Amino acid sequence: MLRRPRQRALALVSALFTTAALAIGLPAVTADAQAPCAAPWDPGTVYTGGDVASHDGRNWTAQWWTVGETPGTTGQWGVWRDAVPCGGSDDPSDPTDPGDPSGFIVAESQFDQMFPGRNSFYTYQGLVEATASYPAFTNTGGAAVEKREAAAFLANIGHETGGLVHIVEQNTGNYPHYCDSGQPYGCPAGQAAYYGRGPMQLSWNFNYNAAGDALGLPLLTDPWLVEQDATVAWQTALWYWNTQSGPGTMSGHTAMTTGAGFGESIRSINGALECDGGNPAQVQNRIDKYRQFTQILGVDPGGGLGC
Repeated sequence: MLRRPRQRALALVSALFTTAALAIGLPAVTADAQAPCAAPWDPGTVYTGGDVASHDGRNWTAQWWTVGETPGTTGQWGVWRDAVPCGGSDDPSDPTDPGDPSGFIVAESQFDQMFPGRNSFYTYQGLVEATASYPAFTNTGGAAVEKREAAAFLANIGHETGGLVHIVEQNTGNYPHYCDSGQPYGCPAGQAAYYGRGPMQLSWNFNYNAAGDALGLPLLTDPWLVEQDATVAWQTALWYWNTQSGPGTMSGHTAMTTGAGFGESIRSINGALECDGGNPAQVQNRIDKYRQFTQILGVDPGGGLGC
């Protein structure tokens, strides 16, 4: 390929610099060199002009005072600039990008930020281990869709558990109501044994039976496993999210990967009580949490938020 004189001159200078560096033992400068990642961007931190924060594998520089504006979004004034790759590949789909060591799209630091007061029972490791049961979860549709699905799932379970605080349903008066005696297998663990447990507050004997069959666990006869084993608890939540439509028309996973939107994931969980004007305050609480989590993950929330 022909080069213009200026390009030839620059190429010659670059070659001479590299040769000299090698000759005297200095490291040659390469185009692939990347700076270490700065401290992760924090939505609660005030940044001023020149401050640098890392987000999604890039170092971003603030042009002026800002707080709460996610790097990578234009915002009102486009305060963040110079998105320089740091500590790995700039392409999130590139297999050479080390990303989070867990392989999960939500880093442990982001999970901690979402649930700062969570019960120690709800471990990040338990969640990561449980995702192996449903490999399509947060692994469908590209980075933006995957992040929205993660945010939607975590926002809904955060709502169900008071911020991942409650392991079991708090209203014990409801416990005897979750035995559907019309099922052929009945309620072998007892009339009051199928109350809400885990991140999705799994309840009813038929749900414990179906989840147990799908996961290869004896949940119909031993529903207490869901409140005793963190990985099992997360597995039941992912089972419901990925496979059950509940009172809706699609699963939460389907809602978030087909563009139906966050509102349809609410409908699949508690739509009969909350959607279509049933309890707008509860719906709004879920939406607010979803918006917060998408901001932490650095992705726009998309459409269809309400139900």
